[in-house]
Amino acid sequence: MAEGVHLNMDMLLNAIRHYIPLSSDDEAVVRSLFRVEKLKKGQHLLQAGNICKNIFFIEQGLVRYYAIIDGEEKTSYFNKEGEFVCDYASFLPQTPSIINIQALEACTVYFISHSNMQLFYERVKYGERFGRLGLEDVYVNLINQVNSLYNDPPERRYQIFLTKFPDTGQRIPQYYIASYIGIKPQSLSRIRKRMAEKN
Repeated sequence: MAEGVHLNMDMLLNAIRHYIPLSSDDEAVVRSLFRVEKLKKGQHLLQAGNICKNIFFIEQGLVRYYAIIDGEEKTSYFNKEGEFVCDYASFLPQTPSIINIQALEACTVYFISHSNMQLFYERVKYGERFGRLGLEDVYVNLINQVNSLYNDPPERRYQIFLTKFPDTGQRIPQYYIASYIGIKPQSLSRIRKRMAEKN
């Protein structure tokens, strides 16, 4: 079983290597600081009002970010296998979150606490660079998403969604996709029909 855990953590190590090189000593630090957890479908990694205490990495599964605005759930993002999950606006200052992060499928995640993340920065040679580059990615994604929501018509936003989540579209319920794009499910059905007719 221990060997399986090590094999699984390779996906996490490769995701970190996407940003920084890791020595064997660095790998040992990563293995010591991250923990593993299994989540059931529908379970929350974070609920609004709570402080985001961990950064998660998805080994298997899919999550969505959403807020409740005027009594209605508004989906703002999705993360899948091989991606990091966190509400950095809550995690960095350790203040209550305004968003929820929910498992759309049964998930296996690795997570690192806020205090262990500080140890990661200290003990991994390029740890601080990893933090900076990771946050830059999050920031660019967020700006692009906000710009698209304000400037692109719904059909264009759906095309961007398909490009961004090509292999997960089938795994996400249509009403969450519609919410993410900022339209009603009926409008999404019409867009999909028009696109199917064009093709």
